[in-house]
Amino acid sequence: MSATRLPGTPRLLRALNDRAALELLLERGPLTRARLGELTGLSKVTASQLVERLEERGLVARVGEQAGGRGPNAQLYAVRPGSAHVVGVDVGPDRVVAACADITGAVIGRVEQSTRDTDDPVGVVHNAVVQAASSAQAQLSSVRRIVLGTPGLVDPGTGDITFAFNLPRWHSGLLAALRDDLHTPVVFENDVNLAAVAEAQSGAAQGLADFVLVWVGAGVGLAIVLGGRLHHGSSGAAGEIGYLPVPGAPIPRDVSRRAKPAFQQLIGADSVRAVAREHGYPDADAAEAVRAAVAAGADGGPMLDELARRLALGVASTCVVLDPPLVVLAGEVGQAGGAALADRVQQEVAAITLVRPRVVPTGLTEEPILHGALRTALDAVRDEVFGSTVG
Repeated sequence: MSATRLPGTPRLLRALNDRAALELLLERGPLTRARLGELTGLSKVTASQLVERLEERGLVARVGEQAGGRGPNAQLYAVRPGSAHVVGVDVGPDRVVAACADITGAVIGRVEQSTRDTDDPVGVVHNAVVQAASSAQAQLSSVRRIVLGTPGLVDPGTGDITFAFNLPRWHSGLLAALRDDLHTPVVFENDVNLAAVAEAQSGAAQGLADFVLVWVGAGVGLAIVLGGRLHHGSSGAAGEIGYLPVPGAPIPRDVSRRAKPAFQQLIGADSVRAVAREHGYPDADAAEAVRAAVAAGADGGPMLDELARRLALGVASTCVVLDPPLVVLAGEVGQAGGAALADRVQQEVAAITLVRPRVVPTGLTEEPILHGALRTALDAVRDEVFGSTVG
């Protein structure tokens, strides 16, 4: 058995070394060959061979020189940004936002389009992707993956949208149509899940393998991260906490698009506005009212207390099942509430359950869904490009 494995060992080691070097160049670059050797533990000769291999494949390029002591200056190397591109798309009921990033993760193109005047989702995505790539001066052929964040359910088996109540034109079969149209791998992902990806990368959940993100905006949703991976459930419905049967709201038995589920009735934007009116904020939208209550200090306390009591019902129901160490409050309302709302939810959850998760506001302020889509696409493309460095 060992005889069949030995011929593959040098190839595997080269692939692992190449991948380690590329990751170091992304994190710390530009670097010299000598510095790459030090960081990877490789000899100077092996490190030089590695760099030459990556140069030949168009993955790294010389970007300058580093002055040293005696002798010629050392060449500096970095990952070649244009070796691959990705596009992330945030799809909402009224608009789409698309951004193009190079393989280093730098966002180099962005477009925003209204969707109010069209009922053609393929055309909408096509135009957004093409224009995002064009604004980045990237050839569409260099875009290796497109990730779209949408409301609703994504079937884990087929990858298609199965239910998105506020995107009625987005339906089963759309994924294949988009792939045929763009000739590029296209992936759908739930928008709240993508917000959690961004939160883990650069927000309040950095360094944590287990956490949940509760999105409170026009709707309410949950993303579950266990062992560093998103948990989707067998049908893609994991996290649809708007359907939690909670006290304080009637429980509809019709789960059609016309039925507003119980927890959604308590804490969705319409309900937040109703609570705001009761506490003296008659004209503000949900997020504005919550920000006003936070700014009012003690005077806004009663409104925040009421929202926290409602929100804690869903958070507590989630936490007694999953027992996560951290709950991140995101979405327009969660972000607007900040630490004032998060602290109240944490106290209320601890008062009504045996678990005591830390509850914090989102650490991201701009376009978390879009950034999560780009990160998801980048992770996949880096695996493809960096994992194929040995021929």
